[in-house]
Amino acid sequence: MAYIALYRKFRPSTFDEVKGQDAVVTTLRNQLRTGRIGHAYCFSGTRGTGKTSVAKLFAKAINCENPIDGNPCNECAMCKAINAGTSMNVIELDAASNNGVANIREIVDEVRYYPTEGRFKVYIIDEVHMLSTGAFNALLKTLEEPPSYVVFILATTEVHAIPITILSRCQRYDFRRIRLETIADRLLELCEREEIPTEEKAMRYIAKLADGSMRDALSLLERCVSYHAGKELSYDRILEVLGTVDVETFAQALRYVHEGRVTDVLTLLDKMTVAGRELSRFVVDLTWYIRNLILAQSGEDLSEALEVSGEQMKLLAHEAKVYAPEELMRYVTVLCDLTNRLRYESQKRVMIEMSMIRLCRPQTDVNTDAVLERIRVLEQELTELRRTGVAIAPEEPEQETANEPVEKLPEALPEDLQQVLENWDAIIRTLPQPLQMCVGNSRRSIGEAGQLLLVMRTEVDHLLFSTPGRKEALEEAIEKVIHRSVRVDAKLLKQGESPRKYVDIAEINKRLRGKMQIEEEP
Repeated sequence: MAYIALYRKFRPSTFDEVKGQDAVVTTLRNQLRTGRIGHAYCFSGTRGTGKTSVAKLFAKAINCENPIDGNPCNECAMCKAINAGTSMNVIELDAASNNGVANIREIVDEVRYYPTEGRFKVYIIDEVHMLSTGAFNALLKTLEEPPSYVVFILATTEVHAIPITILSRCQRYDFRRIRLETIADRLLELCEREEIPTEEKAMRYIAKLADGSMRDALSLLERCVSYHAGKELSYDRILEVLGTVDVETFAQALRYVHEGRVTDVLTLLDKMTVAGRELSRFVVDLTWYIRNLILAQSGEDLSEALEVSGEQMKLLAHEAKVYAPEELMRYVTVLCDLTNRLRYESQKRVMIEMSMIRLCRPQTDVNTDAVLERIRVLEQELTELRRTGVAIAPEEPEQETANEPVEKLPEALPEDLQQVLENWDAIIRTLPQPLQMCVGNSRRSIGEAGQLLLVMRTEVDHLLFSTPGRKEALEEAIEKVIHRSVRVDAKLLKQGESPRKYVDIAEINKRLRGKMQIEEEP
């Protein structure tokens, strides 16, 4: 006998064997018990959730000669014919390759004839959203008023692509993604029936990779069984076959990112590449790992939402204490953006490496999240210094030393800068609070090109001002008050550098105005 793939071999033969779709199954079985069978159904949902399997089961149940509590008996001639695929009463059409008007007109012509055996003719149209507009129009009238012996079942993964005129004539059933626990239990059950030794942890990992699809889970299981024929399907062997990464690797990678260890992160990526791991999958799984950390930080019992074992839940709770919530949110934002861009990139590894460096070094990033992350790090360092007893002395008065270079004072200031200084308080009041703080703390000086130069003493002030849009906001405020365009630049003092190296134009303006008043006195 020819080999049969696992997902075909273990296709549900009764409604009791359908996993994860209890609401749909219960409703259909009640219709079968009461005889309230509709003329058109629409089964929608993601791949591998049982749409086609339930459609065939329903077709078999309504034609079964000896139904048992809404289930087909699988023993009568009709059930056997449908199971073997030889029944003339169940017609399957793949709309992906038969999507024209001519294909639908054949169905319209066929529905005129009574079934050769059994009570109902059932038309199962898979991927119905692929039908052309003309085909939908050709189907519309027949779908609305079919003969009493005809049932249409439309299956689709993209229900939004079906015209509303078609949907309104069908009973719609949404097939949900199957829970991880349900898939894992089903895999363990089938492995036991097939006498395949396995670990529960390994089956849970396959269920996680399947992402709610039972068919994908069975295909992954079959791939692992073929590779390790006759051997136990352990967790480590599953990782070896599927080229995936375990949770401990995610924890290690995130620690490297948190500590800014770029070399270690790139080395880890290189090891995974050499080992045959799929880096694109690594990015997706790392995003989910960080998502679980964020949920674990809530302190609530979210074991069901996380869908992890008790051992992994303890690990997540321990690791979640290391990171600030805003830090993890920034990581998720960067990784989600990376996942979207990887679809269209040919150099995926380069993009992944650059994004990981971006995570490690927030100072290279200019968006708001990165600036907030840098401020958080500075605050953390300040708190640590205070905790260890290091005195953080207030800034000492500026004193000029003999060896310290001092910028030569200009004899006069440009007129536009004089107006900026005279209206400085009015300009500051028009700015948002964060910008008021960093600009107000700065030393006002003059640049080489005659522009207004803000000399900032702390990295926090410089980071706040460097946020996109802040510099432009100050320039707009100046122009609004003095009606002149003044260019603004900012400079962060280097460690050990004195601010007296940059002239204080506010002081110069004050002195010049005082000198003018003395000269004007009689």
